[in-house]
Amino acid sequence: MAVISPATRFAPPLNRPFHHRSSLASLHCSSRNFLFLGKPTPSSTIVAVRCQKPVSDGISSMESMNHVSSSIDFLTLCHRLKTTKRKGWINQGINGPESIADHMYRMALMALIAGDLTGVDRERCIKMAIVHDIAEAIVGDITPSDGVPKEEKSRREKAALKEMCEVLGGGLRAEEITELWLEYENNASLEANIVKDFDKVEMILQALEYEAEHGKVLDEFFISTAGKFQTEIGKSWAAEINARRKSQLTNRQR
Repeated sequence: MAVISPATRFAPPLNRPFHHRSSLASLHCSSRNFLFLGKPTPSSTIVAVRCQKPVSDGISSMESMNHVSSSIDFLTLCHRLKTTKRKGWINQGINGPESIADHMYRMALMALIAGDLTGVDRERCIKMAIVHDIAEAIVGDITPSDGVPKEEKSRREKAALKEMCEVLGGGLRAEEITELWLEYENNASLEANIVKDFDKVEMILQALEYEAEHGKVLDEFFISTAGKFQTEIGKSWAAEINARRKSQLTNRQR
Protein backbone atom coordinates (compact mmCIF):
# COMPACT_ATOMS: atom_id res chain seq x y z
CA MET A 1 0.00 0.00 0.00
CA ALA A 2 1.33 3.45 -0.85
CA VAL A 3 2.29 5.69 2.05
CA ILE A 4 -0.11 8.52 2.87
CA SER A 5 1.41 11.71 4.20
CA PRO A 6 0.26 12.95 7.64
CA ALA A 7 -1.35 15.98 6.02
CA THR A 8 -3.67 13.91 3.91
CA ARG A 9 -4.27 10.86 6.13
CA PHE A 10 -7.93 10.01 6.82
CA ALA A 11 -9.12 7.84 9.66
CA PRO A 12 -11.10 4.77 8.53
CA PRO A 13 -14.85 5.32 8.95
CA LEU A 14 -16.32 3.67 12.07
CA ASN A 15 -12.82 2.62 13.06
CA ARG A 16 -12.64 0.16 10.20
CA PRO A 17 -9.15 -0.74 8.89
CA PHE A 18 -7.98 0.42 5.49
CA HIS A 19 -8.47 -2.09 2.70
CA HIS A 20 -5.97 -3.08 0.10
CA ARG A 21 -7.06 -1.86 -3.34
CA SER A 22 -7.54 -5.39 -4.58
CA SER A 23 -10.15 -6.04 -1.88
CA LEU A 24 -12.22 -2.89 -2.42
CA ALA A 25 -14.05 -4.29 -5.41
CA SER A 26 -15.70 -6.84 -3.19
CA LEU A 27 -17.52 -4.06 -1.34
CA HIS A 28 -19.69 -3.39 -4.43
CA CYS A 29 -19.48 0.37 -3.90
CA SER A 30 -19.78 2.90 -6.71
CA SER A 31 -16.82 5.12 -7.56
CA ARG A 32 -18.40 8.12 -5.86
CA ASN A 33 -17.97 6.35 -2.53
CA PHE A 34 -14.16 6.48 -2.73
CA LEU A 35 -11.80 9.38 -2.13
CA PHE A 36 -8.57 9.84 -4.10
CA LEU A 37 -5.89 11.32 -1.88
CA GLY A 38 -3.67 13.80 -3.64
CA LYS A 39 -3.26 13.75 -7.40
CA PRO A 40 -4.45 10.53 -9.04
CA THR A 41 -1.42 8.50 -10.01
CA PRO A 42 -1.01 4.80 -10.69
CA SER A 43 0.20 4.43 -7.11
CA SER A 44 -2.50 6.57 -5.48
CA THR A 45 -4.25 4.96 -2.53
CA ILE A 46 -8.03 4.73 -2.51
CA VAL A 47 -9.68 5.07 0.88
CA ALA A 48 -13.25 3.88 1.40
CA VAL A 49 -15.06 6.85 2.92
CA ARG A 50 -18.65 5.65 2.59
CA CYS A 51 -20.38 2.61 1.18
CA GLN A 52 -24.13 2.62 0.61
CA LYS A 53 -24.45 -1.16 0.66
CA PRO A 54 -23.00 -3.34 3.41
CA VAL A 55 -20.64 -6.17 2.61
CA SER A 56 -23.31 -8.65 3.74
CA ASP A 57 -25.73 -7.55 0.98
CA GLY A 58 -24.86 -10.60 -1.07
CA ILE A 59 -26.28 -12.86 1.64
CA SER A 60 -29.42 -10.80 2.30
CA SER A 61 -30.10 -10.54 -1.42
CA MET A 62 -29.95 -14.32 -1.72
CA GLU A 63 -32.34 -14.69 1.21
CA SER A 64 -34.64 -12.15 -0.41
CA MET A 65 -34.58 -14.08 -3.69
CA ASN A 66 -35.43 -17.30 -1.84
CA HIS A 67 -38.35 -15.57 -0.10
CA VAL A 68 -39.69 -14.26 -3.40
CA SER A 69 -39.46 -17.72 -4.94
CA SER A 70 -41.20 -19.43 -2.01
CA SER A 71 -43.89 -16.73 -1.96
CA ILE A 72 -44.74 -17.35 -5.62
CA ASP A 73 -44.74 -21.11 -5.01
CA PHE A 74 -47.19 -20.59 -2.13
CA LEU A 75 -49.46 -18.32 -4.16
CA THR A 76 -49.42 -20.81 -7.04
CA LEU A 77 -50.56 -23.52 -4.64
CA CYS A 78 -53.32 -21.20 -3.38
CA HIS A 79 -54.57 -20.94 -6.98
CA ARG A 80 -56.41 -24.18 -6.27
CA LEU A 81 -58.66 -22.28 -3.87
CA LYS A 82 -59.87 -20.23 -6.84
CA THR A 83 -60.60 -23.26 -9.00
CA THR A 84 -61.94 -25.78 -6.46
CA LYS A 85 -65.72 -25.53 -6.28
CA ARG A 86 -67.56 -25.89 -2.99
CA LYS A 87 -68.82 -29.44 -2.85
CA GLY A 88 -72.10 -28.68 -1.09
CA TRP A 89 -73.30 -26.80 -4.15
CA ILE A 90 -72.01 -29.44 -6.54
CA ASN A 91 -74.04 -32.03 -4.64
CA GLN A 92 -77.11 -29.84 -5.13
CA GLY A 93 -76.56 -29.69 -8.87
CA ILE A 94 -75.76 -25.97 -8.94
CA ASN A 95 -74.25 -25.04 -12.29
CA GLY A 96 -71.03 -23.03 -11.98
CA PRO A 97 -70.97 -22.88 -8.16
CA GLU A 98 -68.71 -20.66 -6.08
CA SER A 99 -65.13 -21.61 -5.33
CA ILE A 100 -63.50 -21.90 -1.91
CA ALA A 101 -61.78 -18.56 -2.53
CA ASP A 102 -65.13 -16.93 -3.40
CA HIS A 103 -66.50 -18.08 -0.04
CA MET A 104 -63.51 -16.83 1.97
CA TYR A 105 -63.45 -13.50 0.14
CA ARG A 106 -67.02 -12.61 1.05
CA MET A 107 -66.40 -13.69 4.63
CA ALA A 108 -63.47 -11.24 4.74
CA LEU A 109 -65.80 -8.53 3.43
CA MET A 110 -68.24 -9.36 6.23
CA ALA A 111 -65.48 -8.77 8.77
CA LEU A 112 -64.55 -5.54 7.02
CA ILE A 113 -68.06 -4.01 6.96
CA ALA A 114 -69.32 -5.25 10.32
CA GLY A 115 -70.18 -2.44 12.72
CA ASP A 116 -67.85 -1.67 15.60
CA LEU A 117 -67.76 -4.62 17.96
CA THR A 118 -66.51 -4.09 21.50
CA GLY A 119 -63.26 -5.87 22.22
CA VAL A 120 -63.00 -7.35 18.72
CA ASP A 121 -59.86 -7.13 16.59
CA ARG A 122 -61.38 -6.50 13.15
CA GLU A 123 -58.09 -6.96 11.31
CA ARG A 124 -57.63 -10.35 12.94
CA CYS A 125 -61.14 -11.36 11.85
CA ILE A 126 -60.35 -10.38 8.25
CA LYS A 127 -57.11 -12.39 8.29
CA MET A 128 -58.81 -15.37 9.88
CA ALA A 129 -61.54 -15.34 7.24
CA ILE A 130 -58.90 -15.35 4.51
CA VAL A 131 -57.01 -18.36 5.90
CA HIS A 132 -59.67 -20.47 7.65
CA ASP A 133 -60.18 -22.81 4.65
CA ILE A 134 -56.67 -22.43 3.20
CA ALA A 135 -55.74 -26.10 3.79
CA GLU A 136 -58.45 -27.05 1.30
CA ALA A 137 -55.99 -26.07 -1.43
CA ILE A 138 -54.53 -29.54 -0.78
CA VAL A 139 -57.28 -31.66 0.83
CA GLY A 140 -60.21 -30.19 -1.08
CA ASP A 141 -63.63 -29.31 0.35
CA ILE A 142 -64.52 -32.15 2.73
CA THR A 143 -68.22 -32.08 3.62
CA PRO A 144 -70.32 -34.17 6.06
CA SER A 145 -71.68 -36.12 3.08
CA ASP A 146 -68.16 -37.49 2.46
CA GLY A 147 -68.37 -39.56 5.63
CA VAL A 148 -64.96 -38.44 6.90
CA PRO A 149 -64.85 -38.31 10.74
CA LYS A 150 -64.26 -34.86 12.20
CA GLU A 151 -60.98 -35.93 13.79
CA GLU A 152 -59.66 -37.33 10.50
CA LYS A 153 -60.72 -34.20 8.62
CA SER A 154 -58.83 -32.07 11.14
CA ARG A 155 -55.75 -34.30 10.90
CA ARG A 156 -55.67 -34.05 7.10
CA GLU A 157 -56.09 -30.29 7.16
CA LYS A 158 -53.36 -29.79 9.79
CA ALA A 159 -50.96 -31.86 7.69
CA ALA A 160 -51.90 -29.84 4.60
CA LEU A 161 -51.42 -26.57 6.45
CA LYS A 162 -47.96 -27.67 7.59
CA GLU A 163 -47.06 -28.56 4.00
CA MET A 164 -48.25 -25.18 2.74
CA CYS A 165 -46.25 -23.33 5.37
CA GLU A 166 -43.16 -25.29 4.35
CA VAL A 167 -43.75 -24.24 0.74
CA LEU A 168 -43.94 -20.64 2.00
CA GLY A 169 -40.54 -21.17 3.58
CA GLY A 170 -41.58 -20.87 7.20
CA GLY A 171 -40.93 -17.64 9.05
CA LEU A 172 -43.23 -15.12 10.69
CA ARG A 173 -45.94 -15.14 8.02
CA ALA A 174 -46.19 -18.94 8.08
CA GLU A 175 -46.39 -18.83 11.87
CA GLU A 176 -49.16 -16.23 11.70
CA ILE A 177 -51.19 -18.29 9.23
CA THR A 178 -50.84 -21.37 11.44
CA GLU A 179 -51.84 -19.44 14.56
CA LEU A 180 -54.90 -17.93 12.87
CA TRP A 181 -55.96 -21.29 11.45
CA LEU A 182 -55.65 -23.08 14.81
CA GLU A 183 -57.48 -20.29 16.60
CA TYR A 184 -60.38 -20.65 14.17
CA GLU A 185 -60.30 -24.44 14.21
CA ASN A 186 -60.45 -24.51 18.02
CA ASN A 187 -63.01 -21.69 18.24
CA ALA A 188 -60.55 -20.23 20.73
CA SER A 189 -61.37 -16.51 20.78
CA LEU A 190 -64.12 -13.97 20.29
CA GLU A 191 -62.71 -13.31 16.82
CA ALA A 192 -62.94 -17.03 16.04
CA ASN A 193 -66.56 -17.07 17.29
CA ILE A 194 -67.42 -14.25 14.93
CA VAL A 195 -65.64 -15.75 11.92
CA LYS A 196 -67.31 -19.12 12.61
CA ASP A 197 -70.63 -17.30 12.45
CA PHE A 198 -69.62 -15.52 9.25
CA ASP A 199 -68.83 -18.93 7.74
CA LYS A 200 -72.43 -20.02 8.31
CA VAL A 201 -73.90 -16.65 7.37
CA GLU A 202 -72.03 -16.64 4.06
CA MET A 203 -73.26 -20.16 3.33
CA ILE A 204 -76.96 -19.42 3.94
CA LEU A 205 -76.70 -16.13 2.03
CA GLN A 206 -75.25 -18.07 -0.90
CA ALA A 207 -78.03 -20.65 -0.53
CA LEU A 208 -80.62 -17.85 -0.65
CA GLU A 209 -79.04 -16.51 -3.83
CA TYR A 210 -78.92 -19.93 -5.48
CA GLU A 211 -82.55 -20.53 -4.58
CA ALA A 212 -83.46 -17.32 -6.39
CA GLU A 213 -81.19 -17.98 -9.39
CA HIS A 214 -81.99 -21.66 -9.92
CA GLY A 215 -85.51 -21.98 -8.55
CA LYS A 216 -84.37 -24.53 -5.94
CA VAL A 217 -85.28 -25.09 -2.32
CA LEU A 218 -82.10 -25.62 -0.32
CA ASP A 219 -83.56 -26.34 3.10
CA GLU A 220 -80.63 -28.40 4.42
CA PHE A 221 -78.29 -25.41 4.64
CA PHE A 222 -80.75 -23.43 6.74
CA ILE A 223 -81.66 -26.40 8.93
CA SER A 224 -78.02 -27.34 9.60
CA THR A 225 -77.16 -23.84 10.83
CA ALA A 226 -80.33 -23.05 12.81
CA GLY A 227 -79.59 -22.23 16.45
CA LYS A 228 -75.81 -22.54 15.99
CA PHE A 229 -74.84 -18.87 15.80
CA GLN A 230 -72.67 -17.75 18.72
CA THR A 231 -72.57 -13.97 18.42
CA GLU A 232 -75.13 -11.20 18.23
CA ILE A 233 -73.94 -10.07 14.82
CA GLY A 234 -74.14 -13.63 13.52
CA LYS A 235 -77.65 -14.07 14.88
CA SER A 236 -78.89 -10.74 13.52
CA TRP A 237 -77.47 -11.28 10.04
CA ALA A 238 -78.83 -14.84 9.91
CA ALA A 239 -82.25 -13.59 11.02
CA GLU A 240 -82.25 -11.02 8.20
CA ILE A 241 -81.34 -13.68 5.62
CA ASN A 242 -84.04 -16.03 6.90
CA ALA A 243 -86.62 -13.23 6.79
CA ARG A 244 -85.71 -12.48 3.18
CA ARG A 245 -85.90 -16.16 2.34
CA LYS A 246 -89.38 -16.46 3.85
CA SER A 247 -90.55 -13.51 1.76
CA GLN A 248 -88.86 -14.95 -1.35
CA LEU A 249 -90.48 -18.38 -0.96
CA THR A 250 -93.87 -16.79 -0.26
CA ASN A 251 -93.68 -14.71 -3.43
CA ARG A 252 -92.67 -17.77 -5.41
CA GLN A 253 -95.81 -19.64 -4.31
CA ARG A 254 -98.15 -16.88 -5.47
